[in-house]
Formats: sequence, structure tokens, C-alpha cells
Amino acid sequence: MSKVTIHELSKHIGERVEIDGWLYNKRASGKLQFPIVRDGSGYLQCVVSKKEVDEASWNAVDGATQESTVHVVGTVRAHQKEPGVVELGVETFEVRGPAEDYPITPMEHGTAFLMDHRHLWLRSSKQVAVLRIRSEIEQACRDYFYQNGFTLVDAPILTANAAEGMSTLFETDYFGKKAYLSQSGQLYLEPAAAALGKVYCLGPTFRAEKSKTRRHLMEFWMIEPEVAFLEFDGLQELAEDFVEYIVGRAVERCQEELKTLERDVSKLANVRKPFPRITYREAIELLASKGMPAEFGDDIGGDEETVIANSFDRPVIITRYPTAIKAFYMQPDPNDPDVVLGMDMIAPEGYGEIIGGSQRIHDHDLLLERIKQHNLPLEAFQWYLDIRKYGTFPHSGFGMGIERAVAWVSGVHHLRECIPYPRMLNRIYP
Repeated sequence: MSKVTIHELSKHIGERVEIDGWLYNKRASGKLQFPIVRDGSGYLQCVVSKKEVDEASWNAVDGATQESTVHVVGTVRAHQKEPGVVELGVETFEVRGPAEDYPITPMEHGTAFLMDHRHLWLRSSKQVAVLRIRSEIEQACRDYFYQNGFTLVDAPILTANAAEGMSTLFETDYFGKKAYLSQSGQLYLEPAAAALGKVYCLGPTFRAEKSKTRRHLMEFWMIEPEVAFLEFDGLQELAEDFVEYIVGRAVERCQEELKTLERDVSKLANVRKPFPRITYREAIELLASKGMPAEFGDDIGGDEETVIANSFDRPVIITRYPTAIKAFYMQPDPNDPDVVLGMDMIAPEGYGEIIGGSQRIHDHDLLLERIKQHNLPLEAFQWYLDIRKYGTFPHSGFGMGIERAVAWVSGVHHLRECIPYPRMLNRIYP
């Protein structure tokens, strides 16, 4: 007799096995009980016949409560009504860790209640499905860059620099000096690109934005590539290829999870390159044609992104934003100095921006001027200027928020369900 996981059971039909897990649900019909056991790898219907088990096992099933830890022994067999599915004919059933008054029941609960019990809500089938999709997407990110010759470079979490503006920094004391939680690994990837050519990082980032929208978190994870000698057109091609790969990978390998979430995967079928590309100016014209007047220099918010995305059947790339509304390090367009060689990729179905990136300024004096224009502390960026002082080179990169990609692929409405323990404006518990 072997101890196996539920996921492995299809390889053990006809064998006696042991299963350790938790009671997910149960039902009964006369002298038969049907406990559903989960072990983290899957869900298993167990069949308990009163005439085939001892009294202790029958009573254990009868008295077992939701999420109790259980140990089950039985024989694996094919499900009589569901081809390709297995069930367990139970010999013994034992409760090894009772769960009394489990707070999350099959009834409807409010979001605030579920978030207060996030550590338990994670066990529900839909939350498990989302986290498995998240895991697959993160693995796909790593595999894509590994297969394409990138080197992983771990960027620091504590920094002395702002990548996206001083107003959204979480400040902390660093032995009497000011330090900040990282907004991005980008600034550290740029010098790494000078050493290794093609690099990326994947890690937590922090934005102190007082936002309550479904698209924002205070702490989120971001995948960021940076490539030496890559210019703007190549950057857009990299972003397209990357997104096509990770979406296709999730659809291929997370079929059961997407089914659990009732995701219409046909809506992901059009994630095929090339993606449509429009300039910021064309986006403003498109918005005006849809009755949403906007002017050059206006930021494109969530509602505007949705209107733009709904005009296409796949992700759309918006390029060449006004210099005044973008980060200090973005390269000006040599043909139009009022805009930068920056891009955002907007996902369909109202999921908004999933990628933001640009070609970086590689001219030392221009970057120095921009740092001063943005009133950033020069001493904190001297090392960053050194990249342009000692063998400067054109380079580009982007960042993709993992949670936004997971929300889009999963069809989940709010980012709070796309990270195990969300940090939002008024929530840092549990």
C-alpha cells in the first residue's frame, strides 16, 4: 500500500492507497456516504459503504466537519459515471485534526468577511484555481526568459532611489538614513544589462498610492526584463512575444482551473502576435470618436483604457506618450520631442494596462537634465548616471504586474484575489 497524492491517483487504479487531506464537503444517501477530500493537489470523491467499513470509520465520516484533517485508506477505481475520473472505495476513514465551527461555509459571505479570513479563504476551490494559474504564469515568465538567454538578477527591496516618483514611496529608517521600499527593479537592471546583456527580475514592488480601484494594490509582484542594445521597435516585439507565450501556456496547462473559474477561454484565443499598435495621439482621437473627449497631455485612465481596448480583438499597444506625463528616464522620440519612446500594453475585457515600458535615455547629459527637472536628489542617482558615463548604450525594458496578468487570464474581477495576501489601502491583515 502506497501513500499518494490525489493528483497521482489515475496511475493507481485497482491499488490500495493512503490519502492525507482535508474534508472539503460531503453528502449521504442511505447507507452510503460520499466525503469529498482535498489534499492541495486535487479533489477526490470517497465512497463509504456502511457494510464495508467498521463502525468507527462510518461514525468518523458521519461526524467529520468541514476542513477537518483526515486520513483515508481505500482502493482506487474508475468513476462509474465520469470518464477519466477516479474515486476511492473506502476501507478506513480517520479524523486526525477536527475543525470545529469553520467560519467559511458554502453560504454566501461578504467580501470584507472573506478578506478578514483570507488565510482560510485560500482553501476554497476558486481561490486555489487562481493561485495555481498565478503559479503557472510565474513559472512561464521564468521559462520564457531562461529559454531566450536572459539572466535572472535579483534587485534589492530596500533602495535609496525613486523609480516612479517620490509621492508614491513607502519610507523607512535605514540606520538614521531614509530608505524606501522598491517601486521597481528597473534602475538596478540597467547596470546589470551592461554586465550580462539580457536580464530580468521578478519580485515584490510597492506603491503608496491612495487608490481603492480593483486594479491597484499597495504591494504587488512584477516581472521586468531589460535588454542592452534593444531599441523601441524591438521592445514592442519582445512584449508581444512574451505575452503570447505566457497566456498560451496558462490556457494549455490550467484547463481545469479555468473551468473551475468558468473562464471563457475563447476570449483568450486572439492573444496572437502581432498586436495592434496605436500612438497616444491616435488613442486621443479614438477616445474623441467614442464620445470621451481628451486632449494631448491628459493621462489615459481606467475607463479610457477600457474604451480603447474594446476597439480591438486582442491586446493593444499604445506608444509615444507625452514627455510631461512619463518617467524621467524615458528616451525622447527623435522625430517628435514632445513624446517619449514609451509603451503601454492594454489587455482586453476591461483589465487595463498589463505592461508598461520604454527605451531608456542613454545620453548622460540629457538624463542629468531630466533628473534635475523632476527635482530628484542628484546624489541618490549618481550611480545610475555612471551607466551613461562608462560605455553608454541604448537599452530598453518593461514591467508586467503579475496580478494584473493573472486577473485577466483568470477572468477575476479584482486584484485582491490574485495574490495570496493582498495589501490594500485599508488592509494589512492577515
